[in-house]
Amino acid sequence: MLSGWFLWFILFWVVFLAAMLGIGGFFMFRKFLKRLPKEDGRSDLDWQDHYIQLTLHLWNNEEKQLLNELVSPVPELFRDVAKAKIAGKIGELAYVENAKNITQDLVIRGYIMATPKRDHKFLIKRLKEKNIDYSQYHALF
Repeated sequence: MLSGWFLWFILFWVVFLAAMLGIGGFFMFRKFLKRLPKEDGRSDLDWQDHYIQLTLHLWNNEEKQLLNELVSPVPELFRDVAKAKIAGKIGELAYVENAKNITQDLVIRGYIMATPKRDHKFLIKRLKEKNIDYSQYHALF
């Protein structure tokens, strides 16, 4: 029979493993859903990569630096994924608007549209630090 601290250790370990498997499975399932092709035959991630490739030549160093600053609060492990998602949305906007190059306006609008609301307060803080007027983007917030 199990008794004492070893029993509690086993119970803790079972709960811990079940929780970690659940959390990991949740994130894997989300990634799986993003990889599933839609009606047009492409997945969300395929479209994201497509827009990035279409507009890669339109980026200037200033806009790349601004995007890097905006994704800096994201943990390093997830930063590349966040950056790709935001760059994909910026590329989509640039493609739809037939832009000649990526501008600061496109970067800000793409960031707002690609990120959840909880990240917008950091964007506002960063724009204030850089003395950039963000009043025209209030409708997107």
